Amino acid sequence: MSDLQKYIAERKKRDPEFARNYDEGFEAFKLGVMLKQARKEAGLTQEELAIIIHTKKSAISRIENHSGDIKFSTLEKIASALGKHLRVNFV
Repeated sequence: MSDLQKYIAERKKRDPEFARNYDEGFEAFKLGVMLKQARKEAGLTQEELAIIIHTKKSAISRIENHSGDIKFSTLEKIASALGKHLRVNFV
């Protein structure tokens, strides 16, 4: 475990608000990474995906780099454009 990982684990133990915010931020980051990977696997640029779903390249970039607040309908459009199906799980 790296020093950073140790620090995060310790901080999460003693600061519930930090833990909650960290976990939420990580999930948003992870979603952006997954969307970017799916777009690249589909062989599309941000510009091409933006054209398909009728938005701007800057919107795709924002979603991929910090997708904290993205509409479900936008996720559905992206999934469809990439030939994917959107699945939501509650855990």
